[in-house]
Amino acid sequence: MMILTRAFWNFALERAVKTAAQSAALVVGASAIGNGISIDALNPFEIAYFAAGGFVLSVLTSVATAKTTTNASDYIETAPETTTTAGV
Repeated sequence: MMILTRAFWNFALERAVKTAAQSAALVVGASAIGNGISIDALNPFEIAYFAAGGFVLSVLTSVATAKTTTNASDYIETAPETTTTAGV
């Protein structure tokens, strides 16, 4: 997949937002259980820094692995086909 296409950046942005949310949740969770990370869970700036870091790393990963994917349909999840067995 070419990195200059709109589809690439749409998918990359979607993954980056998910990764940012996961990074923020990780920091809050780790701070809540006292896992050794000295983050004040009430400080939104520190949480935002971790989320932004996850966002940037996700975009960089998308760009770095762009040549391994040749088709946008590789990113699209499809629902499994359903079959009906009427009269059985």
